[in-house]
Amino acid sequence: MDLTETQISSEKIFNGTFVSIAQDKVRLPNGNESFRIVIRHPGAACILAVTPDDKVVFVRQWRYACDKAMLEFPAGKLEEGEDPAVCALRELAEETLFEAERVELMRTFYTAPGFCDEKMYLYRAINVSQTSKLEPDQDEFVETVVLSREEVLQALKNGEIEDAKTVIGLQEWLLEG
Repeated sequence: MDLTETQISSEKIFNGTFVSIAQDKVRLPNGNESFRIVIRHPGAACILAVTPDDKVVFVRQWRYACDKAMLEFPAGKLEEGEDPAVCALRELAEETLFEAERVELMRTFYTAPGFCDEKMYLYRAINVSQTSKLEPDQDEFVETVVLSREEVLQALKNGEIEDAKTVIGLQEWLLEG
């Protein structure tokens, strides 16, 4: 069965600093026409950083859309043409007290494919150390939180970790043993 929807036209509704929103007219697989609202995003990278003593590095930051502070992996949007691995390393160093020697790609996924094309790159930090001298961006207010495996499990059970990229990365980490 062909499930392809084909764009007929696109009308830009909003063009922001890092996302744009369009209303697209599409042809459905059955030949009918419909509309789709699409948020275009440059993509993002996040990083699972585990310290030598097996603790996970998180950031707690206010998420305005959710109206609360959330506990999540360091992450950030990709700059135009930026290597996602470079972005992940930068975000770890800017948002926390930690750095990594390098990263390994764990997985990629779409964050909200029903209405957004944001592709997330999830990396594992290699050789993590508490040596960062970088600062968060001027409009970014974050708190570094480091949790043991047991504390991570408790935070998941308590619903303290609700961010999808973080849940996905923690699932991979916890399943490894």
